[in-house]
Amino acid sequence: MSAPLLVVNGLVKHYRSGGFLSPAAPPVRAVDGVSFEIGRGETLGLVGESGCGKSSVGRTLLRLQEPTSGSATLDGVEIFTMQPDALRAMRRRMQMIFQDPYGSLNPRMRIGDAIAEGIRIHRLATGAAVGERVSALLAEVGLDAGYATRYPHEFSGGQRQRIGIARALAVEPALIVCDEPVSALDVSVQAQVLNLLADLQAQRGLSYLFIAHDLAVVRQIAQRIAVMYLGRIVESGPVDAVLAEPRHPYTVALRSAVPEPDPTRHGGRIVLAGDPPSPASPPPGCPFHTRCFHPSRSERCRTERPELRAVGAQLVACHYAEITPLVEVAT
Repeated sequence: MSAPLLVVNGLVKHYRSGGFLSPAAPPVRAVDGVSFEIGRGETLGLVGESGCGKSSVGRTLLRLQEPTSGSATLDGVEIFTMQPDALRAMRRRMQMIFQDPYGSLNPRMRIGDAIAEGIRIHRLATGAAVGERVSALLAEVGLDAGYATRYPHEFSGGQRQRIGIARALAVEPALIVCDEPVSALDVSVQAQVLNLLADLQAQRGLSYLFIAHDLAVVRQIAQRIAVMYLGRIVESGPVDAVLAEPRHPYTVALRSAVPEPDPTRHGGRIVLAGDPPSPASPPPGCPFHTRCFHPSRSERCRTERPELRAVGAQLVACHYAEITPLVEVAT
């Protein structure tokens, strides 16, 4: 087996909270010790509810914000200790597709210039060859080459996301962080964009970190899945195994929200009680214990934090992960 493309170990990202009048306020623990790997040509789906830290993982990996601690290597090269010149060169190999396709484009820049910007910065082509590459990229994502002279406001949301994909592809990356790239699109357009991403992966051998809150979307594009809650991964494994037999109660709740075409196979929607704890003041023990509905939950859950361990085909951070399935449990 070949070495993974991306290896992340113990990634931590804390944000300062408070302000000038409260400098001693505890930090917001957005990412609190996350580790995972992504193979070449593989998609890892990173899922969880809003505020769990999944977007912070993606942005920190690309050094759009600096990590608090931890390490990340791309092809064995450490990303977090790179100096600016080396980091600029490394960014050819890792790009991002943003959630908001309009907000990620400069409204005053023609889309051809937006796509060509990375080509020029990394000196991948000069002169007329730049325009030829832009035309080829637009065609690759299903857009007419003549669109290069238009501005972002002249396109639909799905077209703008295709432009964002073309811009990411322009520098020939190996890894693309997809930060909820279809959540702002209509369902029919979502399917088109997901199919495009899958085709590009097959043609180019791309690796994706696909960030989403919708398990149905992740099931369509990812081979493996990692479920985040309150800054930590609570379950990970092959997509089919995790969705068929989720071992962590939080994954069970997420799974229950996925529409099931056969109503006789659905155990009912699980509505979690209360709100997630504050990442500035996480609870002791298992971070999920304040909302947990597991029938075996105990005092141990309130005092001892579970670590990821192998249970079947998955890694699960739950003291009672062997007691499954919980799909029929509802609150």
